[in-house]
This record gives sequence, structure tokens and C-alpha cells, in this order.
Amino acid sequence: MSVGELPDPAANGYRDTWCGRVLPERVEDEVRVAGWVNRRRDHGGLIFIDLRDRTGVVQLVFHPDRSAAAFELAHKLRPEDVLSASGKVVRRDAETVNPALPTGEVEIAVGAADLLADSETPPFQIEGYADEVGEDTRLRYRYLDLRREQMREALLLRHRVTAAMREFLGAEGFVDVETPVLTRSTPEGARDFLVPSRQQQGSFYALPQSPQLFKQLLMVSGFERYFQIARCFRDEATRADRQPEFTQLDVEMSFVEADDVIALNERMLAHVFAAVGGPTIEAPMQRMAYAESMERFGTDRPDLRFGLELVDLGAALAGTEFKVFKSVLDGGGSIRGINAGKREVPRSELDGFISRAQELGAKGLVWAFREGDGWRSPTAKFLSEAELAELNRLLGAEEGDLLLLVADKRPVTDAVLGQMRLDLGERFGLVDEAENRLVWIVDFPLFAYDEVEKRFDAVHHPFTAPQEGWDPSDPGSALSQAYDVVWNGQELGGGSIRIHSAAVQQQVFAALGIDAETAEARFGFLLEALRFGAPPHGGIAYGIDRFVQRLAGAETIRDVIAFPKTASGFDLLTGAPAPVDEPQLRELGVAIHKRGKAGH
Repeated sequence: MSVGELPDPAANGYRDTWCGRVLPERVEDEVRVAGWVNRRRDHGGLIFIDLRDRTGVVQLVFHPDRSAAAFELAHKLRPEDVLSASGKVVRRDAETVNPALPTGEVEIAVGAADLLADSETPPFQIEGYADEVGEDTRLRYRYLDLRREQMREALLLRHRVTAAMREFLGAEGFVDVETPVLTRSTPEGARDFLVPSRQQQGSFYALPQSPQLFKQLLMVSGFERYFQIARCFRDEATRADRQPEFTQLDVEMSFVEADDVIALNERMLAHVFAAVGGPTIEAPMQRMAYAESMERFGTDRPDLRFGLELVDLGAALAGTEFKVFKSVLDGGGSIRGINAGKREVPRSELDGFISRAQELGAKGLVWAFREGDGWRSPTAKFLSEAELAELNRLLGAEEGDLLLLVADKRPVTDAVLGQMRLDLGERFGLVDEAENRLVWIVDFPLFAYDEVEKRFDAVHHPFTAPQEGWDPSDPGSALSQAYDVVWNGQELGGGSIRIHSAAVQQQVFAALGIDAETAEARFGFLLEALRFGAPPHGGIAYGIDRFVQRLAGAETIRDVIAFPKTASGFDLLTGAPAPVDEPQLRELGVAIHKRGKAGH
């Protein structure tokens, strides 16, 4: 029996078989099934009911001569009524066979039926609806939405994915350990959800953004190999692949290098994909340095299924007199471009490209078509023939090719052209949806400089180990022992080798502007543990929601989560978050001060 498959039910007064298993080999058997009324069709002398349970749908036929009481009940049935029915399995007439259903060759001639629960008229039709029902309505009545086959299959897929992960890691000697949900607030890149303490008024627990520190402590404890399907919480803006509470597969190993972690994860991905019908993994998987990924694709999550790679054009324009380009280069900025290939694009759409670039953060965008040795573009008159020739050479431009250029600070050109590359791939049908490309991104910077705050931030988290030979006095040049696995432009998981030396950890804290006193106050328990003989260790975490979303082909992770929040973090089903009574607040020593107008 495969993972998630239902065993035959124990016979009782409700059923002795599943609806989806009333198959042709059961003809002449007496069976009893139970489930929800999917559809009802009255053909005058006969009434047909499609009955649905988790395994599928079977057709019931009610005939007045077989059971007058059951026939009378069938007249009253409505969609989503809960029904138990028994009768003989018979073959359908040839002209009524439904080849779209596994049960489509047979039906149950009902001899007896019991209405177990009647249903009010649902706010939407369970069977058959697609985009005509808004997401807010679906979330408000999520228990009804989950009756749909698409949602049921998504959650069953999710179960098979996590079961396959547990199976693989268990066989590899990993121990499933739960870590606390109520812990202390530590800075990990997003806002914490805080929980006030009743017993220690004025103090707060924080819900974990990840089990990061606890899994490191488990390595110090000597468990060697740990994993957990963990609930995590981040108080940040939601989007298609983000929720305030989410689930991740968390994995940690001792006495390993990055290659060991990557190799184990390639085997795990191969095992999970084989179990649930994902892509075939060819090990070793492709690896790409962060710097190369940013240079070619403008992102550390490259979609490798099509080209349109970014090209640096600064050298070709080093002596340009065009003021826009010259001012950007003189200010230390970057000019980068994409060759979108031979395209017939109207002026209105070119204007749309400019608006899109501005929406993504650029001041503007230059478009051009190669014509002869030069360009057809409003910008062409500002550039010399030699500059146009060199730009065409670098971009590999041929007659009729559409060229798009952005001049700005390097992070802006990367972000704008990286996203426009994806837009163009979709716009021009360049992505082969049947292809799957997985890649490891490695050699990340350890730190990134925040121009606004004038300080360094950790690119991953402050517990990521630097590569050997790093210079604490030059944080900007340090590389980390971090790695992300990317599938078709979407990050599936990421991890790193961790710092296992208290001295190195304090050096990293110092580079981040965390002084010794603050580090001891926030992370003293970790620093203390590292002084008691911490082994080299590292691990990885996968976003389960995103993992299943990609496998299911769902548009958002909300479609693979049983009870998700809206984009604003609201639970339409339960009404959370909601006010609480004043006595509860007093017991916690908490007072609510509502925000007034600006300045008050």
C-alpha cells in the first residue's frame, strides 16, 4: 500500500467499502458506501446520485421498485447532504459508461439508504467551479473548499512529501526532535511574533522564526543527525509564496562539510521526487557561484530553462558623452542589458516595458532594435557608431533583435533586468514548462552592506560560517559556506555550515555591529554552548509549503495549506486576529494604546 492510501474500511453500519473502489470486479457484490452528495439527477422514473468520499465518486441509482423508502429519500437529497447507501453493484448500460471515472463502468442499485446529515445550500458549488469563486469566499468557508478534488489532492500530496522525507531521513540515522515554540526574541531578519508572559509580566516569549539555535545546540549535545517538520513564524508582509506561519523541513548534521550536506540532500530530493512523481534528479546536481548567478541572471534564484542572460555594457560606454550613461558610470553605477531576440513589438508595448522598469525601481529603460550596423531607438542619436557597434557585439545583436538596457546602481540593474528577463520569458513563451532545472547556488557573500543604515547585515543569518581565510577587518570581501537549492527560479531550501567556534562567532557579531555585551545578552546561551566542545556542523531547511506548491503546480502556497491566512495575515475562517477581553489583558499586565493621528 502506498503512502497515504486508505486501507479497506472496517465494515460497520455506515459503509464497508470506499466510493472510489466500487470497480468492475465488484459487479454482483452487495456493498455499503457513505459520503457526500456530489450531484443529483432526476430522470423521472429513476434518480441518480453521485456520492463522493475521499477516494472518489460512485453513481447510485434509486428505483421505486427496489425500495420505495430509498426512492422517496432520494427525491429530498441535495448537494452536500451526508448519505449512507447499500445495494448491488451492477454494470452501466454501454451508452451511459463514464470513461473519465475509475468507477464509470458500474453503479450501485440502491436497496436502502440513510440520511446522516442534511446540508444547507453551500455558498458555492463544490463540484466544477474554478475561478468564478473568489479566494476570500474560499478561505471563509475553507472546510467546504477542502472538499474539492484539487484541494484534497494538494493536501494528500503534501502528506506524501513529508512522509517520504521522514522515511529517507529515518533510514539515514536522523532523529526527529521537537524544539520549543515559546522562546526568546533574537534578530533573524524579520519581526518576531511576541507572546506576553502572565507569570513574568513585562516580559515576552517569541514564536520561532526557525529552530536555528536549538538545532545547533542539539549538535553540541552529540545527537549527530537531527531533523524536524517544524512550524515557524515571521511577522512580515505576505505574498504568493509567504505566510506568517509556515512549515519547514529542518535538518542538521555534525562533522560535515558543505559537500556532505549537499550530497545527502541530492539523495533525499531524488527519493522524495521518486515517491511523489517529481522530476528525475541527476547527481551531482549543477552548482553555480552566487557571483556568476548575479552576473548572468541578476538574481540568486535563476530560472535556467531559457536564455536572455544579462550582459555588462559598462566597458563599451566608458568614454561615452551621453550624459545619462556618463553620470551613472561616474557615480560608480552599472549599465546592463538583455538581448530579447527578434521581436515585433508595438510602441505601446515598449512604453509598457519602460513603465515596468520604473515600477521595479529603475529611473528608466532604453529600448532599441538593431538595424544595419546601428540602432532604431530614441537613444541612438546620443551614441557614437563605435559605441553602437561594440554594444551590438557584446549583446550578440543581429538584425531585428530587441535590446533593453538599464543604467543605475548595480543592485537596481540586477533586480530590474532580472525580473524583466522573467517577464519576457513568459511574454514570448520561452519557458518549457515540461523542463525542470535544479541548481545549487554556492559561495554567497557572508555580509551585505546596508547603504541606508551604514552597516553590514548577514546575507543568510549571523550563525553562518565564513569560508577559510576570511579577514574580520574586511567583512565586505568575506564569502560564506552557504548553499541554496533552486528549482526553476524558485528557492526550495537553503542552509550552511555553521560557526562552531565561540571566538569566530564573536568576530561575526562584531562585524555586524553587535558588541560583546549585546551578544552575551541575546545569544549568551549559544556562545556558552560553543565553549563546551562544539563539533563542526551544518544543515539545511526547506519550505514545505513552497516545495509542495511547486510539485502541485499551484499558483500560491495558500492552495497547498489547509487553513492559510490572507495576504494581510487575516484568518477569514476564525476571524483571527481578534480583540480579547479587558480582564485577559489585565492578567497579562498589557494595555492597548491605539494609534492616533500623526504627532499624537
